[in-house]
Amino acid sequence: MTLSKPTATSTAVVTGASSGIGADIARELADRGYGVTLVARREDRLRDLAADLAGTVHIEVIACDVADAQQRARLFDTIAERGLTVDILVNNAGIGTVDTVAHSPVEAEIAQVRVNVEAVIDLTTRAVQQMVPRGRGAILNVGSVSGFLPTPGQAGYAGTKAFTYIYGEGLRGELAGTGVTIATLCPGPVRTEFLTAAGVDDKAVALPKFMYMPSRDVARIGIDALEHDRGVVIPNWPTRIATRQGQLVPRRILLPMLARQHGL
Repeated sequence: MTLSKPTATSTAVVTGASSGIGADIARELADRGYGVTLVARREDRLRDLAADLAGTVHIEVIACDVADAQQRARLFDTIAERGLTVDILVNNAGIGTVDTVAHSPVEAEIAQVRVNVEAVIDLTTRAVQQMVPRGRGAILNVGSVSGFLPTPGQAGYAGTKAFTYIYGEGLRGELAGTGVTIATLCPGPVRTEFLTAAGVDDKAVALPKFMYMPSRDVARIGIDALEHDRGVVIPNWPTRIATRQGQLVPRRILLPMLARQHGL
């Protein structure tokens, strides 16, 4: 087992906790007895979730836009001021464009890098530099199977998730033997608010229904990956098979197939 036992002053920080996988990761951690610090832009959503979890474990709510460097810089200080130590960090906050680069606003393309890459580096570095001297801690980065394959129609998003995968694996090598573990959760399609936030519905991405997983199941698999030090995990065996097969297909064949899948 690699997760430290929860204490009265330890907390698990979950970014993007206001909905979807993030909210379910918070629920999963709370069910396992871990105090949770809920982090997202939408404080009202966080307080609703905190109310649902009330009475089980210690819950904190911090409104923070992880795309904002100044707000990120204050996050760990705020947690410390509340008398808490970050034993688990879950970098779940993520956004993405679902459009061709030729038609996507520049601001949207850059915004996903700020949230999916810059914030992950920032918060992970801060967490690692606190955890390593203590000799304990765990970090879960939420990536995507898009990070294993080039994805026309989501080129920028897939690029940010490729970063998440490679970054996590490099850190895993660095942290070996320190008592700090890191895992990368790479789900396939999950029915959450992601596509709606990107401005499309799930019909725009033509994937069979059996590829979709419930958000709570994905959350459980992610925390299990930390618990058992599994490194990179892809939930759902059809998604694992499809991803591995896609990696073997020549790009001249794969790219047109993926473009058609995304309606291009």
